[in-house]
Amino acid sequence: MRKVDLCLSSEGAEVVLATSSDEKHPPENIIDGNPETFWTTTGMFPQEFIVCFHRHVRIEKLVIQSYYVRTLRIEKSTSNEPVNFELWIERDLVHTEGQLQNEEIMAHDGYATYLRFIIMSAFDHFASVHSVSAEGIAVSNLSQ
Repeated sequence: MRKVDLCLSSEGAEVVLATSSDEKHPPENIIDGNPETFWTTTGMFPQEFIVCFHRHVRIEKLVIQSYYVRTLRIEKSTSNEPVNFELWIERDLVHTEGQLQNEEIMAHDGYATYLRFIIMSAFDHFASVHSVSAEGIAVSNLSQ
């Protein structure tokens, strides 16, 4: 089995929920594979988005590229629906003036069908997420 970026829309991933949306910077930009596009929050925290893989996956490494994110919580679910999330990772990110935050996380127990990313706080009134990458493999399809 080959490792792929499971968070790409071209690999079947989908953003199924986002707590804010700007028509110029929609949440789908997070998984489009284009480094020039991004999703932006519309103020007030926490803000969140949920990525659905449409299959069971095993994630080995996450990379989040963002601006102004202070505290990020990542929850996962192995359910067939976006329910029963459990806390998986929580990180305080370093403020990087004038450049993207590039947070690499080696994942342990990375089995999921959904990931919920919650921006708990930010360094400014707004934050943006440019990409989320999840290196890993598809384990099985969802049973209906």
